[in-house]
Amino acid sequence: MLDSKILDKTRSSLQQLAKLLLAKNITANQITVAGFLVGMLAVPLIILDFTYLALACMILNRLLDGLDGTLARLSTPTDRGGFLDIVLDFIFYSSIPLAFAIADPQTNALAAAVLIYAFIGTGCSFLAFATIAAKRQMQSTEFPDKSFYYLGGLTEATETIVVFGLMCLLPGYFSIIAYCFALLCGITTLLRIRAGLELFN
Repeated sequence: MLDSKILDKTRSSLQQLAKLLLAKNITANQITVAGFLVGMLAVPLIILDFTYLALACMILNRLLDGLDGTLARLSTPTDRGGFLDIVLDFIFYSSIPLAFAIADPQTNALAAAVLIYAFIGTGCSFLAFATIAAKRQMQSTEFPDKSFYYLGGLTEATETIVVFGLMCLLPGYFSIIAYCFALLCGITTLLRIRAGLELFN
């Protein structure tokens, strides 16, 4: 819901930084992997109760995620890069509720499982739509720079990071936050299913 607005506001700054990296022969895939590794550092930090540092890693992960796409478009975007980006993103997203479950299994495990299950719905509907859209050579007008058809919803990357931030700032309320966000993910999944059924008629 907020991704397109965030991209519009950060596009100029990301392009300037990407040009500097391109001049140093740094590739988009290198930024993708670096961002993933930084993001995954949040997992042990959450388990060890360093949630503020974990949040910093998540924010840096998202900045690098925006930067890799900008860098790719300044050079030569590839299917390999698009594939790597989306796979690592989904692994990162699922790792955060898992980390909270490991940190406090008795309190957080069920809520984390529900949220990861909800992520399966948003992820499958997102990727299934993109697959059929590519087969039909459809183009996204809202996200024209993406390497595949990017179908938005209530729970996009920006909303997910905001929720992860709340979890890190208020770890004692993880379960409540997780259940609420899982509900929003469920609504997003239903909206995407409806969109697919309508557009692919």
